[in-house]
Amino acid sequence: MPGRPELIRPDDASIVAAMERTLMALAAVFSAIGPGQRTLDIAILRTDDAPLQRTAEFSPTGDVQLSGIVGEDDYFTLAMLLAFALEGSTVTGATLVATVAAEPHPRTCGWTVHDGWLHPMSATDVEVALIPSIGAEDRAIYTAPELPEPAAADEGTDRA
Repeated sequence: MPGRPELIRPDDASIVAAMERTLMALAAVFSAIGPGQRTLDIAILRTDDAPLQRTAEFSPTGDVQLSGIVGEDDYFTLAMLLAFALEGSTVTGATLVATVAAEPHPRTCGWTVHDGWLHPMSATDVEVALIPSIGAEDRAIYTAPELPEPAAADEGTDRA
């Protein structure tokens, strides 16, 4: 008997729906956090207990439309991890933390991923999430804004 359970591949319709929600979620995050030098950090725990994380940085002068960041490997890896977190069958937990470079301190907030969408984390929860990874010192940490959840009809397919 293996020490870790195997990952079972989600069906194609679930993956497509999660990819569509990923694009909507990232657009909503960019809108919610505002302009500036932006960094997104995702951390997930797979059902086989493997932790994964990725950081992607976005230029303050770059177009926030997703077409403006095509070709960046960090972005594609982050988007893929977010898609699997939103789909949910191979992930037991996930957080997405957004930081905007600002004076006098960077602004940081975050969301947990569950039930197929991003849900705001309190400032305290963001501080706890930052401790093992990127540090909470010298940051203005705030409760993340609620992101408008897309209706199943907007996605082109129903979510399970």
